[in-house]
Amino acid sequence: MGRLREVAAPFVVPGPSGVAVRTRLGHVSAEDEEVLRLVGDLLGSLASQDLKARCSAGREHDGDAWAERKRVLTGESSSRWAGSITKATHDQWALARRGQLAHIQILEAGIATIEHRLSVPVGEKGTKQAPGGYRSRQEWFAKSRRLHVLEDRLRQVRADREAGVVRVVRGGKRLLNTRHHLEEAQLTQEQWRARWKAGRRFLAADGESGKRFGNETIRVTDDGEVSLRLPAPMAHLSNAPHGRYVLAAKVSFAYRGEQWVDRVTANRAVAYRIHEDTGRGRWYLTASWTIPPVQTVPLTVARAGGLIGFDTNAGHLAAWRLDEHGNPTGSPRRFDYDLSGTAQHRDAQVRHALIRLLHWAQRHHLAIAIEDLDFQAEKTREKHGRKKRFRKLISGMPTSRLRARLVSMTAELGIPVVAVDPVYTSRWGAQHWRKPLTTTTRKTTRHDAAAVAIGRRALGHPIQRRTAPPPHDRSDRVGHRTVQAGPVAPGREGNHPRIPGPRTRSVPPGRGANAVDQNAQHRPGRSAEHQPWQQDSLPLSL
Repeated sequence: MGRLREVAAPFVVPGPSGVAVRTRLGHVSAEDEEVLRLVGDLLGSLASQDLKARCSAGREHDGDAWAERKRVLTGESSSRWAGSITKATHDQWALARRGQLAHIQILEAGIATIEHRLSVPVGEKGTKQAPGGYRSRQEWFAKSRRLHVLEDRLRQVRADREAGVVRVVRGGKRLLNTRHHLEEAQLTQEQWRARWKAGRRFLAADGESGKRFGNETIRVTDDGEVSLRLPAPMAHLSNAPHGRYVLAAKVSFAYRGEQWVDRVTANRAVAYRIHEDTGRGRWYLTASWTIPPVQTVPLTVARAGGLIGFDTNAGHLAAWRLDEHGNPTGSPRRFDYDLSGTAQHRDAQVRHALIRLLHWAQRHHLAIAIEDLDFQAEKTREKHGRKKRFRKLISGMPTSRLRARLVSMTAELGIPVVAVDPVYTSRWGAQHWRKPLTTTTRKTTRHDAAAVAIGRRALGHPIQRRTAPPPHDRSDRVGHRTVQAGPVAPGREGNHPRIPGPRTRSVPPGRGANAVDQNAQHRPGRSAEHQPWQQDSLPLSL
């Protein structure tokens, strides 16, 4: 038997540290659009130059180099615009470094899998702990060549990481590659060019506490008036004092509007970003600010009264309510969502499913238990080979988006979230809970049983159920026990040792020596002595 993986302890998920809300800039005039595009294009070109300088510096970059970059940008824009650009550039470079590290880890996992499967004979079956060999000599040869390709990629990426080299595209690599597949994307060259320009514009400014309405560069008053501090080369486009341009459009935030008004009236920092959606022909304004960390409740408080465990799947959320003792109560619930279509549609589907789940938890004042899933190492083709449907299935599961949405939404409703280790939840749930919870009127699925396993682990109870004793008596007359001793159990068929004590004080020393001898026991179908037709266990002659 293989050793079981160590199960991590459950924990209460901390709340979010920031807030972002978006609204539409309605009734934007043609003059306003022209000014926004000109300012965005100018600042976007400066951001591209700054990103190139930051990537060229690599790991040798320090505080003096950062100050020099900002000094260069200040002369072409302003000090506040320069500060926003340099900070965004540093964040983009750091994100590229994290992606580079994740790419190295995926390559290392793929190489290790291929090396193991190449070392195993062709056609040999694998186990639950390790995969087997490849199916044919042709596949073995193709994978041996792929191994060299992955090793070359790994050497190149490691060399880039040691030198601090990253490859970043302002506007997005996917949009850049779409230029070569316009027919598949159903775009014309003019439409793609408009999206490319919109994606490379820079119209974002960090907030400053103590300044008027929390932001001096992009200012939004409490009555919804939006104004920009124009860069120095475009000061002639201003229509307000101090080189500012006031938009004709008014904005209002339907979500968290009261919180936003409280911040801007108190002159607390609020960051803004303006961007254009060329597909819809609209302009949007996004406001964001930091919030103090939400105080998470202790784990014992989250477990009091039970909780709701739910299992994340590709097309639905399977949930079941459990009491504080780990017993499933009521009937399982299923919250469906559709992951086809655009990214906005998928995000809306996930959000609607979570809303129904959270309303159910809020009505009963219960916490929520979720698996701490991460499929980044499970999506490679080297891990699952030809199982393309399974790889597509786990790739379509919105684990990151669902986790981010769940944490932010539960923080607003005051619902604790308990994260558990996902190891063995589906397997043990189906093994120990699917059959007992199935009735003539209710068919328990594998996902429902996994939800019960997740909830029990969050409550601190074991997932595996106790062995059911045989009926009527302790013998095997009615049937075998539901769970037998494993082959590694020491002395499983031998005599139990005689332990001296009060209960064995009157038992003679030789009592129970023949407990394992079935013929020595007076049972039906067994004889205490050998019959003439029975063969002796010992040979008759040497």
